[in-house]
Amino acid sequence: SRWAHDPMFLASDFTHVMITENLADLNKTLIQNPYTTEIKIMIPGEKDRLSFIKFETSDDDFDKLSDVKPEIIAQQTAGLNYVNIRSVLSNARENEEKITFESLSRNKKELIEAEAYGLLEFVETQYSLDNVAGHTQVKAHLRQAVKALKEGRQDVMPMGYLVCGPVGTGKTFLVTCFATEVGIPMVKLKNFRSQWQGVTEGNLEKILSILKAMSPVAVMIDEADAYLGDRSSSGDSGVSSRVFSQIATFMSDTTNRGRIIWFLMTARPDLMPIDLKRQGRAEEHLALFPPHTNEERVELFTAMKKKTGLKMTEEYIPAIIEEGFKTFSGADMEAALTRAKFRAAAEGRVKVTPEILDIALGDFIPPTYPEEVELQTLNAVIECTSKELLPERYREMDRNEILSKIEELKFRVG
Repeated sequence: SRWAHDPMFLASDFTHVMITENLADLNKTLIQNPYTTEIKIMIPGEKDRLSFIKFETSDDDFDKLSDVKPEIIAQQTAGLNYVNIRSVLSNARENEEKITFESLSRNKKELIEAEAYGLLEFVETQYSLDNVAGHTQVKAHLRQAVKALKEGRQDVMPMGYLVCGPVGTGKTFLVTCFATEVGIPMVKLKNFRSQWQGVTEGNLEKILSILKAMSPVAVMIDEADAYLGDRSSSGDSGVSSRVFSQIATFMSDTTNRGRIIWFLMTARPDLMPIDLKRQGRAEEHLALFPPHTNEERVELFTAMKKKTGLKMTEEYIPAIIEEGFKTFSGADMEAALTRAKFRAAAEGRVKVTPEILDIALGDFIPPTYPEEVELQTLNAVIECTSKELLPERYREMDRNEILSKIEELKFRVG
């Protein structure tokens, strides 16, 4: 700091260069010094990656090195830096393992997770929106978003989604299936907070740089009300408020529209700060609810039967499901059908009989927190930003009555 304004150094046109991965690693007095200028070197874009790949492989017979064209490698390595790309090429050259779509995807996942210090995790599933039971209007809306992205209409996409609803309604599963259908990578933010001063902000800065470089990408944040925090900075030297500010600022950058799609999921959207839920950040609010109609209940039963791998001795729809004698969320249904398989296995059977299934469903008692579930349900109703995405039974409800009921439930639940 003293050298930066020393007359001798200034007169001699002397420049002192400091290199760091994250600005947060340096003392604030150095960063904020009027004699200091920040120069940010970004993770390379597609054109730079292509030039680098061609330079690195100029002496190679590329057809022996890769089954994938250089242009496709450059496109598929979004988020990787030059060292990472050289590692991919060197591995193919030295181990004589040709680069394929599969190996490139696997290596990219491993390298990005390592580059982010394990703070990012790729979310993968073999399912699509076809495997999601119920939520007809929400699925139709997401499929419109899929179509827009595939047609290159990023300008019509919301900056982010807030997905809310009672526990067990399949929020995480729905979002994961969306990413599979649209064909873009989805990452989940892991815990980037640290007990050491400055490390939390540095971790977040690193994560956000990688996200920007690897776009298009979907970012999933589960339990967003607890994960993202708020403007409050009590007891942590202002770390929470700085983290909140970093994320909120990044989310509202309109140059990322359609390139970085945020999915914030929570059963308690009322606990989230308004700053993150407003238009320009998590713009579209989707509400999920347990099945209510006969058709929805049977659809959920069929989907969970397939997901759990339950095999029946004959085609059978239990009356407890069809007639709605008991309410099952997606998680409840999965647990009940797994119990039916357990009962069949205990009797030495591979397939489940209708009798065993009826006994398992009748015996199953889901954890009962009626007031909490009602509170979560009404919060989802009041939070939804599209009337047509709400089930019919909620569309004409008086919003003032809902708000009064929510306040009453909050008081009773504590």
